[in-house]
Amino acid sequence: MSNVLDKRYEFVLFFEVENGNPNGDPDAGNMPRIDPETSHGLVTDVCLKRKVRNYIDLAKGGKSPYDIYVRESAVLNNINKEAYLANPQIKQETKKLPKDKDGETITQYMCNRFFDIRAFGAVMTTEINCGQVRGPIQFGFAKSLDPIVPQEITITRMAVTNEKDAEKERTMGRKYIVPYALYRAEGYVSAPLAKRTGFSEEDIEIFWNSLLNMFEHDHSAARGRMASRKLVIFEHVTSLGNAPAHQLFDLITAKLLDDQKPPRCFEDYSININYAAKPDGITITEL
Repeated sequence: MSNVLDKRYEFVLFFEVENGNPNGDPDAGNMPRIDPETSHGLVTDVCLKRKVRNYIDLAKGGKSPYDIYVRESAVLNNINKEAYLANPQIKQETKKLPKDKDGETITQYMCNRFFDIRAFGAVMTTEINCGQVRGPIQFGFAKSLDPIVPQEITITRMAVTNEKDAEKERTMGRKYIVPYALYRAEGYVSAPLAKRTGFSEEDIEIFWNSLLNMFEHDHSAARGRMASRKLVIFEHVTSLGNAPAHQLFDLITAKLLDDQKPPRCFEDYSININYAAKPDGITITEL
């Protein structure tokens, strides 16, 4: 693998949804998540990390060092046990992480093998304990630039399950969609935490690529059309950083060009970066 990451980064991702549900809320009948006070749409950090994991799994074939730890139907104790099988000289104790260097060896094995542990961290203190890792990459919730008005769409089912129901009226169902919304997600990459997990320069390039392409293999009728539209990366010269994150985020403004009508496409917005106010020691990359 490449050298361990030694620079701090922040990033802003703009992504859109058209006639789809970007992140349903199970506590609200799978309605798109929404801020009840402002009506802005929300997409959780967990949702975004899931899409990154899925893309890395597809792109890298689920093999070390790009295996994925948190996946559907995974039995984590069984996966944790493989760390001890790979290091037979270390004795496993129930619910306890081995002390000192033995514990570090087990945790580092998990970091070296799994991209999502290296990137996002993981709590592996299950019955078979592999430690706890704080990852260098963190997301905030994504928020739509403008209020959204979710629509409830009625659908019908033409087929039936049982023969006895063949003459009955067709089943009616419902789904929620957002006609259009542009979301803004902000994130952070810590170089000191990257050093602890072994997150590398090669890893960060793969991560940027996953942000740009994670919706391309996640299409479904429920999600409508989703796409990453713009990624802005702030690279610092040093590992601790050269400017506060909020100051960098404030350099990016997104404005609806015509506020007299609801947005329906990406071209309805103007996204600008104030390069004149960029602090020293910061490089801005637009993808």
